[in-house]
Amino acid sequence: MTVASVDFDLRGEYIALAALLKASGIAASGGAAKALLAEGNVRVNGEPESRRGRKLRDGDEVTVGEQRVRVRSA
Repeated sequence: MTVASVDFDLRGEYIALAALLKASGIAASGGAAKALLAEGNVRVNGEPESRRGRKLRDGDEVTVGEQRVRVRSA
């Protein structure tokens, strides 16, 4: 299994998980992000995560299926 990995540059101190899912293109909308989280398909730093407002900071890694987004300071 090959994981597609991208880096996401923060504009501030943090970004909410649902906002990152939308901004990175993993979720097409807020509703789609909410559904991914409710289904248990999202992991943050290897742990399952269901909170839309989870604050992601530099160094956090979000995985959904075969897609991975690394959060980093700009």
